[in-house]
Amino acid sequence: MELEQEKNKDAIKIAWAALESKVRKNKLGGGKERLKKLEEKGKLSARKRINALVDNPNDIVEIGSLAAENMYEEYGGCPSAGVVVVVGKIGCRPCVIVANDPTVKAGAWFPMTAKKNLRAQEIAMENRIPIIYLVDSAGIFLPLQDQIFADKEDFGRIFRNNARMSSMGVVQIAAIMGSCVAGGAYLPIMSDESIIVEKTGSIFLAGSYLVKAAIGEKIDNETLGGADTHSSISGITDHKVKDDHAALDKIRSLIEKMGNRAKAGFNKSKVLTPQLPLEEIYGCLPKERTQTYDTYNLLNHLVDANSMDEYKKEYGKTIITTYAKIDGWSVGILANQRKVVKSKTGEMQFGGVIYSDSADKATRFIANCNQRNIPLVFLQDVSGFMVGSKAEHGGIIKDGAKMVNAVSNSVVPKFTIVIGNSFGAGNYAMCGRSFDPRFMVAWPTAKIAVMGGAQASDVLLQIEKASSKKGNKKTQEQKKEDLKKEIQTHYEEKTDVLYAASQLWIDAVIDPVDTRKWISLGIEVANESPSQEKFNMGILQV
Repeated sequence: MELEQEKNKDAIKIAWAALESKVRKNKLGGGKERLKKLEEKGKLSARKRINALVDNPNDIVEIGSLAAENMYEEYGGCPSAGVVVVVGKIGCRPCVIVANDPTVKAGAWFPMTAKKNLRAQEIAMENRIPIIYLVDSAGIFLPLQDQIFADKEDFGRIFRNNARMSSMGVVQIAAIMGSCVAGGAYLPIMSDESIIVEKTGSIFLAGSYLVKAAIGEKIDNETLGGADTHSSISGITDHKVKDDHAALDKIRSLIEKMGNRAKAGFNKSKVLTPQLPLEEIYGCLPKERTQTYDTYNLLNHLVDANSMDEYKKEYGKTIITTYAKIDGWSVGILANQRKVVKSKTGEMQFGGVIYSDSADKATRFIANCNQRNIPLVFLQDVSGFMVGSKAEHGGIIKDGAKMVNAVSNSVVPKFTIVIGNSFGAGNYAMCGRSFDPRFMVAWPTAKIAVMGGAQASDVLLQIEKASSKKGNKKTQEQKKEDLKKEIQTHYEEKTDVLYAASQLWIDAVIDPVDTRKWISLGIEVANESPSQEKFNMGILQV
């Protein structure tokens, strides 16, 4: 048993190490040479700006560090989508910080850059916490303008959100620490307060070259839109500072003078360590993801010791529903049980599958947590809902719909951790991205797809065989096997956690030992925003 656990630990640690190396590489942005040139200009890198701004760099969580991974290769790539987004504390107050990376295409906006910025704004709006923009960008990356400019969730949405946040009372502070051009010039000016750095900061709708081309006027960029111009002539900026450090000090000073607002009132008590060592959580998942495991063991590594009060323990056993504490915060946990279980009626139920009884239980548990103002944590390792005549005749569709309804209409904050599989409608019922979890992160072992690779390749192969028959062609056995292998390989690439992270389907791939940290910070952030809605599930099929 111990040998098996060690193998499990090694497998997940190797998987995490591979992903972590990509994260480390992305932290260099455009590379060491460009970072050096930035320093020579007297400027800090995006990450150094963030580290100098927050109370403790070790306490931050980064959103989308693997965004745009393996994308835009024809343009030299775009590490971390050219922008760094973190949630951290400034003056003990949770904030979102968005910092353009000028070493990546001069901070130009790619399609994924816009998507990542919109995600940062979404976090600020949902939780009503301040958002800080550290602006240093050359504007839209023109070769891809058609993918970033015109649609609903494109560049323009950022400015719409600026206006919406202002009306909601969400504080926005912008520091212009480099270029800020064209449409991007609206972002800092639509913020509550703006800061501009002397000599390096500039802001204008059109630079000197475009001005000359458009109207024939000869003027340099500094005179056109530098710090002196906007501080003393146009009045566009509110504070002029001498360098990056002074800009960051000014932001801290402004944040620290903010008044306090009402909290959401989530329960927080004394922090207790888990019953089983957190650092041993690596051994909970089997190396072979088709194998079963006991989710209770994982929970005992994750929640505060002796804090679990399980709801309907003997019913609907393929989903564990339990009240618990994580880092002192009260939570309601829904976790897929991955071992085979036996119901009281004698039915053997597959682990990781949602049955009618477990869906019914989960629905009621979600309602209970909303009634009691308890945040929800979803631990996903789900293959989907049960299929077959027995399940269909038993009403699995309506029972699943009830669960999806409860998740959709829940007003308490939701947090989703993808441990293993996140397949099909199970992804939805267990609060996938479409259902607005405040944070959604994944372990290196995660897979997100409509179905597993083996099943999908069998289905796609059947389609291929059917199309071959129509053309009066016979599929030979070897060709069939080669085709199946090709299909499965391609499919597995698209289900891998790295692909999910690159598309921003998840906020981050995390080291399993950081799970408590993400949940705890998430609830602390969510506690800044009392719910404005009442829980109402609407019409349910009976």
